[in-house]
Amino acid sequence: MCFKKQPQNIKRVLLFHISAFLCRYNPRLFMLGSILRRNALYEQDVEQLLSEMSRYGDEQLNRRPANGGWSAMQTMHHLILSEEGSLQYAHKKMNAPAHEIGKAGLASLWRSAMIWVYLTSPLKFKAPKGVGTEFLPETATFAETAARWRAVRAGWRSFFEQLPPDYANRTVYKHPFAGRLDWHGVIRF
Repeated sequence: MCFKKQPQNIKRVLLFHISAFLCRYNPRLFMLGSILRRNALYEQDVEQLLSEMSRYGDEQLNRRPANGGWSAMQTMHHLILSEEGSLQYAHKKMNAPAHEIGKAGLASLWRSAMIWVYLTSPLKFKAPKGVGTEFLPETATFAETAARWRAVRAGWRSFFEQLPPDYANRTVYKHPFAGRLDWHGVIRF
């Protein structure tokens, strides 16, 4: 369902078929499989981006545009900080019982759509506290930055692999702009 093309490795193929089978018997387990698949697709996107960026030297990646915006490296660090903070928040919120957390539904889908509009808009928005310019390095190496991002992605993968099925359809994460999101919305964000 979430795969754009057939998965390439055995683990993903098995996950795909097992989740499709479980869908008939346990919707929570299917939702969990869907979350894992969407996260795997996002990880592929990150790896493709890192592969493309590896063609450039640190000097180019650290060069800020003439208009004073962030360099490519600073943008990567903004994304890393966002993912690290989101993962810490998700771990913290998992201490609450699942029944005390709102269920995912049309409202969380709407909020995900609002984030898409927000992020694809030509308008500029100030970065939320903790991930803005003051937290971004002036310069960094690509190797260290890529390693840090991969470590964060490994943390998310581990988090989703250990996510109890009762939390799969909950809006645990609160986006600073849009509000409560389901896990698919978190991954899209």
